[in-house]
Amino acid sequence: MNADEVKDIKSIVSSEHLSNNHVSSLSEIEFGLIIAGSAFNRWMVHCMSAAGIDDLGALDVLVLHTVNHRKKAKKLADICLVLHIEDTYTATYAIKKLEKHKLVSSTKKGKEKYIDITKKGADMCDTYRKIRELCLLPSMDATGKSNEELAEMAATLRVLSGLYDQAARSAASL
Repeated sequence: MNADEVKDIKSIVSSEHLSNNHVSSLSEIEFGLIIAGSAFNRWMVHCMSAAGIDDLGALDVLVLHTVNHRKKAKKLADICLVLHIEDTYTATYAIKKLEKHKLVSSTKKGKEKYIDITKKGADMCDTYRKIRELCLLPSMDATGKSNEELAEMAATLRVLSGLYDQAARSAASL
């Protein structure tokens, strides 16, 4: 690649054909979301493996942490709502895997199924937290981003989530 070709490269995009407009940086954001999402999923699986459970996928780990949140039993529907899962079968399958490992337990109250964290599950989440602090936090500190800047980034991601949800509803009605 010669110097002129390098000058022509202005951004890193996943779909150059989508970036020919006044918000071409949107394609850069989308590419960042793709690679960040993949890296985050890989991280969760490897962190849980380091904590002692090798056969959980990213969704399984997310369900486990959601069930552990506030140490209060959750309805399957609420887990799906929080994690934005449209196909409850995938959440049910994750719960079955977690039950197999005795990380969660489930009970029925009327027509509702409630999932609760077990002592082993809470301990596994705590081990995950310790590994996260050991492996991830030093690198995060090295970025120089303050807690306020990270909170601002999180807020931006939530706004983007809302924009993409609205766009998905609009596209579904076309």
